[in-house]
Amino acid sequence: MQELTHWINGAHVTGTSGRFADVFNPATGEVQARVPLASKQEIDHAVAEAARAQPAWGATNPQRRARVMMEFVRLLNRDMDKLAQTLSREHGKTLPDARGDIQRGLEVIEYCIGAPQMLKGEFTDSAGPGIDMYSMRQPLGVAAGITPFNFPAMIPMWKMGPALACGNAFILKPSERDPSVPLMLAELMQEAGLPDGVLQVVNGDKDAVDAILDNPAIAAIGFVGSTPIAEYIYGRGCSNGKRVQCFGGAKNHMIIMPDADLDLAADALVGAGYGAAGERCMAISVAVPVGEATADALIERLIPRIEKLKVGPYTAGNDVDYGPVVTAAAKANILRLVESGVAQGAKLVVDGRGFKLQGYEDGFFVGPHLFDRVTRDMDIYRKEIFGPVLSTVRARTYEEALAHAMDHEYGNGTAIFTRDGDTARDFAHRVNIGMIGINVPIPVPLAYHTFGGWKKSAFGDLNQHGPDSFRFYTRTKTITSRWPSGIKEGASLNFRPMD
Repeated sequence: MQELTHWINGAHVTGTSGRFADVFNPATGEVQARVPLASKQEIDHAVAEAARAQPAWGATNPQRRARVMMEFVRLLNRDMDKLAQTLSREHGKTLPDARGDIQRGLEVIEYCIGAPQMLKGEFTDSAGPGIDMYSMRQPLGVAAGITPFNFPAMIPMWKMGPALACGNAFILKPSERDPSVPLMLAELMQEAGLPDGVLQVVNGDKDAVDAILDNPAIAAIGFVGSTPIAEYIYGRGCSNGKRVQCFGGAKNHMIIMPDADLDLAADALVGAGYGAAGERCMAISVAVPVGEATADALIERLIPRIEKLKVGPYTAGNDVDYGPVVTAAAKANILRLVESGVAQGAKLVVDGRGFKLQGYEDGFFVGPHLFDRVTRDMDIYRKEIFGPVLSTVRARTYEEALAHAMDHEYGNGTAIFTRDGDTARDFAHRVNIGMIGINVPIPVPLAYHTFGGWKKSAFGDLNQHGPDSFRFYTRTKTITSRWPSGIKEGASLNFRPMD
């Protein structure tokens, strides 16, 4: 069995805590590796080494840092297939989906190549007699990222790319469920020219998270995961004086208006609801058709599409639509929520509870489920399921449909399908959610825009990637400069305008 490591000072380092977590192959249910769980002492050591390496990296000019990012992009493309195979083997998602995971992370690294432009300050000539004012953006020092299992390549790159491009050292604590790809990314960063110690990858559980939150040398922390953990990390990190951004759970609604192209909407719902077995924070988990006729016609189109979905291991290649969920516990939680939906009166139109895959009976596969006539008081509506389960909540009017999305505690993403521009524009302006799709089911912005939800889906003032990421990983210093050139004014005790 493979025993994984940490990545400290540019080398693989064996864990010393004596504690390990199992890494499963979700398709077979077998343990394929063990990952060490770092102690506080190991975290503190990694942070201390990062703090020693950071000043020289921070003093490296932005153009040279950008060249490291450019080379990393080349190496990432070179090793795309190897990375995707490893990612699929530990996570369970299909190979095309794994490549998409890597690609969306790579796009943020490409954006970071523009660091010299993003880090430019502002300058005002002659703000007063002989006085110039200018600002500069400087790195924070050491930053950290705590990233989830569902995007083991993309989200680590969303975090470490901007942090490193800004001149910080970075501590990455990836999910212990699929840690191999983050370690491979660190190897590629070293090959790209990143100095040893600037990027550390330390595996662990809550002990490691708490050590990161409490270490005084860490200036900023980014997190993606569930809302309860996001609230915990945000509160503890802020109380320790750190800059913190946390992104939590989601319950993303898609409103289908009577004038929508229902075939387009049905295809979008299947892709957005069941891709990656529903283990996406931007997955559509609630369909809200407006009007009984719209709902009936939509359900009629959804059923055959969902029943044709092919569920299997990533090794089946393009013959599989989605794979297993990540752990046996995740599978049990999904099926428990499905049972609650049945018990609370929802109509289970497509029932995947009895799904079994021949030859993979011990794998963590969950069949696709479709509920109709779900109400807002049901657990399957209120809670994030994170599985291949789509709930249909019927609305009588557009205003009622809009209220469903606006009243839910989560506000990550939402979408509307319609041919009417006035309705779409009204929806985009009024809905209190961070990312909006108009005839787009999963509105994840490209790297040069910013990603972030509202309400209980996000905590902190700045979002991920785009310009916000450079603001988050730097602090602004403003300089007022005067060269008197022989001007003699004498002392003044008054606070007065410069001009």
